[in-house]
Amino acid sequence: MRTSSVEINELNEENWYECCALEISESQTKYIESNAISIAQSKFEISLKPFAIYYEEKVVGFLMYNTVREELDGYWVYRIMIDKNYQGRGIGKAATQLMILEMSKLPNAKKIIVGYNPENKEAHHLYASLGFIDYGDRFGKEMAVIKNINK
Repeated sequence: MRTSSVEINELNEENWYECCALEISESQTKYIESNAISIAQSKFEISLKPFAIYYEEKVVGFLMYNTVREELDGYWVYRIMIDKNYQGRGIGKAATQLMILEMSKLPNAKKIIVGYNPENKEAHHLYASLGFIDYGDRFGKEMAVIKNINK
């Protein structure tokens, strides 16, 4: 799926290693697992769908979501990251919009949920700008925000 110069493609033998080589900024390392761990997790939890994020045909990010409803009766975003050299260009927002379109096609998709550390201001800004709402749900150290899907 594509929007302007951003597209997401399912992880495959041609892009998985590039996703593993991506880096986040030092300040973000406490908020997110490495892409290699996320990719390994997707091989054992088969309901997880990993994608490479492309910008102008170059792999610049990674995202993953669950295809099975979980807590709060919604589909959860597990990971989204953009390489530190490509942050601040709107790529993460465009990729998240594409992911939301894909997730809204899942059976009985009424809610998309993402959990993140409340100190992660970049994540908060991104999800708030896309219409995710904080209803006060907390899971350990993470807050969960919800986007209601209107079909």
